[in-house]
Formats: sequence, C-alpha cells, structure tokens
Amino acid sequence: MNSALTSFGHARVLIVGDVMLDRYWTGPVQRISPEAPVPVVRVRADQVRAGGAANVALNVAALGARVRLLGVIGRDAAGAELRALVQARGIEAEWIESPSLPTITKLRVLSRNQQLLRLDFEESLDCTDGFDRASLRQRFAQCLADCDIVVCSDYGKGTLVDVAALIGLARAAGKPVLVDPKGTDYARYAGATLLTPNVPELEAVAGTAVDDADLLARAEALRARLGLEALLLTRSEKGMSLLRAAQPPLHLPAEAREVFDVTGAGDTVIATLAAALAAGVELPQACRLANVAAGIVVGKLGTATVSAAELEAALHHPHADTGVVDEDTLLRLVAAARARGETVVMTNGCFDVLHAGHVRYLEAARRLGDVLIVAVNDDDSVRRLKGPTRPLNTCADRMRVLAGLRSVDWVVPFSEDTPARLIGRVLPDVLVKGGDYRIEQIAGHDIVTAHGGRVVVLDFHEGYSTTRIIERARQLP
Repeated sequence: MNSALTSFGHARVLIVGDVMLDRYWTGPVQRISPEAPVPVVRVRADQVRAGGAANVALNVAALGARVRLLGVIGRDAAGAELRALVQARGIEAEWIESPSLPTITKLRVLSRNQQLLRLDFEESLDCTDGFDRASLRQRFAQCLADCDIVVCSDYGKGTLVDVAALIGLARAAGKPVLVDPKGTDYARYAGATLLTPNVPELEAVAGTAVDDADLLARAEALRARLGLEALLLTRSEKGMSLLRAAQPPLHLPAEAREVFDVTGAGDTVIATLAAALAAGVELPQACRLANVAAGIVVGKLGTATVSAAELEAALHHPHADTGVVDEDTLLRLVAAARARGETVVMTNGCFDVLHAGHVRYLEAARRLGDVLIVAVNDDDSVRRLKGPTRPLNTCADRMRVLAGLRSVDWVVPFSEDTPARLIGRVLPDVLVKGGDYRIEQIAGHDIVTAHGGRVVVLDFHEGYSTTRIIERARQLP
C-alpha cells in the first residue's frame, strides 16, 4: 500500500465533467428575523472553493498526481474565480466558455459549522446553444494521448450530454474510463470501465432493494447489462461494495470515525480511485485507498481534499488520531495535520505527578493552535534531572494519564536530557514552555524560530508544584 502512495507522482488523470464554484458564507446567528421566522446570519467570512468536477481535479492533485481538467464555464466573475482557484493548484485546465449561460455556482450559508441554506445559480447546459459540444469532444480527443485514465464527473448539469461519445473515444484509445453517474439513463455509460453510484442513485435506476442481498444482485445485474468491468457501490455508513464479473463482491467497511460533512465525498472516492489505478495499483487495493480517503474527507467541512500524507497516516495507524504514539507515527500524524492547514503546538516535561497547574498549563498551550504534542522525559532522563528517587510514576503511566486529557492530542517519549533533537524533527509551529524561562534558555528555540515558528513562555499557576505535593505526602502520618 505504501508503494502506491509514493508512485502517485507518475499518474496522469484526465477529468471531464460539470465544474462549479462553491461559495460559503459563515457567521454567527444571534436572533430571529422580525420579518419572517428565519435566523439572521451576520456574515463574517466569504470563502470560495472549486466544486463538482473541479473538486475531483483538486483531489487528484492533492495526492500528487498530474491532472488535466476539461469543463464548461460562463463568461462571468464566477468563471474567473473558478479559473483562478484551479490554476493556483497547478492544474492544467481546458475551459469551454458558454456565451449565454452562467458558471454554475452554489452558495451555502453556515453558522456554527451547520448548513442553514443553499442557493443554486445555474442554468442547464443541456441545450443547443449552451456550449460548443464539438469543441469539447475535439479537446477531449486531443488530451487522451497524455493521460493514463479518464474520469467523467457527471452532476447532471449538461456538460456530459454526449458522454457516450466521450467514453467511445477513450476506450478506442485504450484508456480506462471511470464514471461518477447521475440521473436514470445509465445506458449512455455503457462500455465504461467502472461506475461509482451510491445506493439512492443505483435504486433510482435498478429499483428499490428489499435487503442487502437484493441490492447487490441489482448492482451486479446493472454492471453486466452495461458491459462494465466493475461497479463500486458506495453505501454511506455501510462502506463500499466492489462488484466484478465472475468474482464475489468485495465489501469494505466505512472508515469514518466522525461524519462532519459528506459534501464532495464522492469526488474524493473517484479521484483517489483514478489516481491509484493510474499509478498501477490493482483495483481491490485502489478501492481500499478510496475508502480510507472517504473516511478522512467526511471529517472536514465543505468540499475538501485528502493529501497523500493524510492517507499514509490513516493507512499506517488508522486508530492513532490521538493518544500515546512513537516518534515515527508522530511525524506522519504531524504531516497529515499540516496538510489540513492545522497549527502544531509542542511542549515537554516530566509530568511525574500530574496536578491542576499542569492541566491549566496544557489547556493554555492547546489554545495556541489546533493540535498539541506533549513530549515526555523517559524514566532514565527523569532520574538524571531529578535524582535517583524520581520518577514516582513510570513513563508509560505518565504518558497514559496525559493522553487522557482533552487538551492533549499526542504524547511521545524522548530519552535525551532535552527534547531538542525531537523538536528538530517535528518543527512545531509553536513551541511552548512554562515557567520563568527566557526564550533563549528553552531547548529547541533556535530550531523552531529558524524555520518560521514561534516560542511562547506561559506562566505556571501559583500554588501548584510536584515537589511540594511529594513533600506534603511524606509528611503524612
């Protein structure tokens, strides 16, 4: 599986389909409108992202594969924004401009990470003067020689009205074709390599299933009828099922630990599948990668992507989101956190007898970023620092207690007298130490600042001391 990740850079993916601009307005809700029983959102942020087939392209690019995108936009401000978003990610794009129709735009209004309203600005491209279909087919044919696999991302907006012709061109050129389908006319996808419908989409075409066995039977019948090599059925909380000719179904359980937003999850699935297959990964293994990627992306807000670092971390340590980790695991998790744009905070200490002062200090450190790493002196280094009677608690016990704190994400041991070496490997965005230290006295401060990070000294709360607790315990009768 790891070799698949390192070879994504050699994969070449061509994506054609409905591109759109996703806009997000976010802000607090503090009252109900006097004009109607609806919440009033005070908009504090306006964010735009590439959606639809463009989001598929971003997902492929995030994995490190080379991607070319072919889509239709309007001659408007939204089209210009979408162009800029795609270009900023280093994606080669072939744009077909519609002279009369707007760029498809979806505006979502959110408060406290909950979607309150969605507004769609669009007209169907499925009309004679919607766009130059011949130009799209011509550009598609020209792009085929420079790709390993084709993705048709159909959102039912009209870009793929001639999808059967595109599939025919790709198959004649010897290129596999993956389709994320829409609507009820699946006959136009005949001859594709693989389809990725979800359960409602499948049942809209094949009929409502009475149970799981019936659902898989209907999916297999559809696969055979369309002459597909495979059909990957995405089943929400039940995971995925891969159906292939003359082989038993392959069932993959859902990987998500917390579902935050399913927007764009299908884009991530087909993007990961395409990148993996283009990199030479066998289909069952590629589906496993896509399943893991889907489990990551539903934990993010809105249309989002999954990086190779996040995927690698999830594959190597699927249950190591928090808690005690070794150094190599920590580095993979930190890479995944950075890929998500998170700020990494790090502190260190013996934490021999955990007390309220420690807890308050760690809570304050956690507020400086998105994830908090606590590096803990192992038992030998504590003895060198504190004397032969310390520590009172073993390193394993101390780390386990720290890992149970809500403010702490990862706990890692170190054996040296200072954590400078470990800090040099992690390179946190914020290095924190408690007490009356000067910054230049803090181990690792020079490494962190040299790499653009900052060092923060936090005050310890008065009245709390491990030494004082030990002395008081010794005075007890």
